[in-house]
Amino acid sequence: MDYVIRDVTDDDVDAIVALSLRAWEPVYQSVEQVLGGELNSLLHGADWKVYQENQVRQVLRREDMHTWVADADGQVVGFVSAVAVDLQRRIGEVAMVAVDPEAQQRGVGTALTLVATEWLRQEGMAVAFISTGGDAGHSAARRLYTNIGYTPFPSIQYFMSLEP
Repeated sequence: MDYVIRDVTDDDVDAIVALSLRAWEPVYQSVEQVLGGELNSLLHGADWKVYQENQVRQVLRREDMHTWVADADGQVVGFVSAVAVDLQRRIGEVAMVAVDPEAQQRGVGTALTLVATEWLRQEGMAVAFISTGGDAGHSAARRLYTNIGYTPFPSIQYFMSLEP
């Protein structure tokens, strides 16, 4: 598949949202398996797609965030967003990455993540980080990040329902 990576435009937003929902469907299924239905609903609402769409749209609206898309013949097949989060300590974050399932396993996610990482370097950041889950649904993301040189740091989040 031939594609170019370019800056996002307003015309790309709906395509980004649509592909992100397709890309993250197996992730949210995995998260629900790990957390259970009650916690998953408390964290993401009754419909994870509504939650995820809002998350993506918020990232795309942020003035401090830079976003790129992978464009294959006019069709958006992936995106990545990055931001400088701590200018004093020179830390940047690759905040969100998604590739349409039909375009996965073709180097698109790697290329997008590398573009965002290089942008952070050019912005003067000394450290870049990216976060992902430890569940089965995030295994491809963990593999990608490790393969391009990110060092994993084990971290555990604990969740508990406070509903009666």
